[in-house]
Amino acid sequence: MLRLRSSVAHHRADEFAALLREMEGVRRIVQQTDEASAQACVFVADVDPASADRLVNELAGLGIGADDYVLTRAEVIAPVHRRVSSDDGFAWIEILGQARANSRLLARYLALINVAAVIAALGVITSSSILIVGAMAVSPDLLPICATSVGLVGGNYVIARRAFFTLTMGLGLVVLTAAVLSFGLRVTGLLPGGFAVEQSSLSSLAHTDYTTVLIALAAGIAAMLSFETRASQAVGVAISVTTIPASAYLGVAIGGGGIENALGALVVLIVNVGLLIFSGSLTLLAQRLLPNRSGAPL
Repeated sequence: MLRLRSSVAHHRADEFAALLREMEGVRRIVQQTDEASAQACVFVADVDPASADRLVNELAGLGIGADDYVLTRAEVIAPVHRRVSSDDGFAWIEILGQARANSRLLARYLALINVAAVIAALGVITSSSILIVGAMAVSPDLLPICATSVGLVGGNYVIARRAFFTLTMGLGLVVLTAAVLSFGLRVTGLLPGGFAVEQSSLSSLAHTDYTTVLIALAAGIAAMLSFETRASQAVGVAISVTTIPASAYLGVAIGGGGIENALGALVVLIVNVGLLIFSGSLTLLAQRLLPNRSGAPL
């Protein structure tokens, strides 16, 4: 369920109220005087996600600026209906807003992915699958991957480029951090003499086969669906299996030895990122082309 709050000039209140009443998927409309300005009216209404995009277009057609309204998501606690309602529908405007927010190169994103790099690098060095899983749980790389797909499907190439740059910088930081860490361990003697990354039991990270392709395609679908339903934190572990381990493996090879046997990890990384974006974009495109539950195209 989405909730609309808008402030409209008093002389346009009737026109605005009529628009809300006539639009399918807009219910429980409340109108009251704006206490901060006697020249304006405040409207509050519940909006089905499937109707949100059309509502935004209608508001723009009325000349209602983006600063004059806000759409927020409200959790429905009760009543609980047996049938799935249209409240759980797909709202493109909401997905686009998430993509815009997650396409930026934030300090928090860099900090989290740097932590994931340290854990993953130690996982490669010690051949610890548990540490690799821990690194995947920390990594936030799912967010710019999905934001890139949203930008491509929506034709918003500014968001797509910015998100892909954020993703590239993040994965590049994983390689750099893993390289610096493993080199530091090597110099201090904490890394066994003659260590080479192919000695790790995780050397399969440097090999591409049909499972690499299938896993990346499936992960891209899961990534986009979780991004839409705000379950990205839980599904992010599964998505990062295709990115963080290979990046860390490559970094350890650079800093710790065995780079000649680890270039395959770079191929794995490139293939995985490309397929993640591809399958995520196809998933989103299918949702936009298929009719929603109310029968209207998205």
